[in-house]
Amino acid sequence: MENEEILKLAISGDINAFQTLFAEFQNQLKSYLYRLLTDRDDVDDLTHDTFIRAFTRISTFNRDSSLKTWVFKIATNLAYDHLRKLKRWQADAQDRAADLAIGSEEIREVFWMVHDTSPAGAYEMREHIDYCFTCISKTLLIENQVALILKHIYDFQVKEICLILDKTEGVIKHLLNDARNIMTDIFEQRCALINKNGVCHQCSHINEIFNPKQHQQEELMKLELVKASKKYNRDQLFTLRTLLVKAIDPLHAAGTDFHEEIMRCLRTAIGEKSDFFDRDADKVE
Repeated sequence: MENEEILKLAISGDINAFQTLFAEFQNQLKSYLYRLLTDRDDVDDLTHDTFIRAFTRISTFNRDSSLKTWVFKIATNLAYDHLRKLKRWQADAQDRAADLAIGSEEIREVFWMVHDTSPAGAYEMREHIDYCFTCISKTLLIENQVALILKHIYDFQVKEICLILDKTEGVIKHLLNDARNIMTDIFEQRCALINKNGVCHQCSHINEIFNPKQHQQEELMKLELVKASKKYNRDQLFTLRTLLVKAIDPLHAAGTDFHEEIMRCLRTAIGEKSDFFDRDADKVE
């Protein structure tokens, strides 16, 4: 059956038809939500809520955009409602997470356990760069973050982002420009991978733990981002970062579980949640 016929059935209230169409972009939607929310449980909840809200409102879908864009708009609004209750992350959030991990034997043991036993507990520098990109994007205002991720990571057109954020083309271009400049400034000052004066000690500490010193430089030099750092300008390096990030699904990668624990540590360090300690309390009970 062609998608047009399935769409007609979905609009008429056929939930199976809607599920078929939703499934075509569900993984990408969940990946997008994870980059905004950084919590698997929240992603699952909002994905479910998005599906329910979209299906109950499917009769209002007027085809001004693709169904995917329309559903992403619903998901973005739900994510915005969730995120506006929380504080924006500061640029030193990863440093605070590293300090917490260094000072907590309990957290380090969790890192090692996941790294050693989980099928998705590998440490790979590519994935850590993706993790860092997500963390730094969390320092942006929500609308800037959404615009940047939709455009540079998920290849939405500016006109589609206009529909998702309900903004004019001029406003979206302004949001994108500001977001890119802020991200580029932070990376230029903090990324120890491509800046010998970088102050990001989380990357270097974790790399030293899980990659023997003799292998560190070899692993780093496999990355185009690192190889190009001496000959490309900062804007070109940002573009290389986005290309690397686009190629990674943060929910289905070799180090997904490992980075979930690092993210959990970070959220605890900045006071957004206390996942490690709540989890242990639950075990005791």
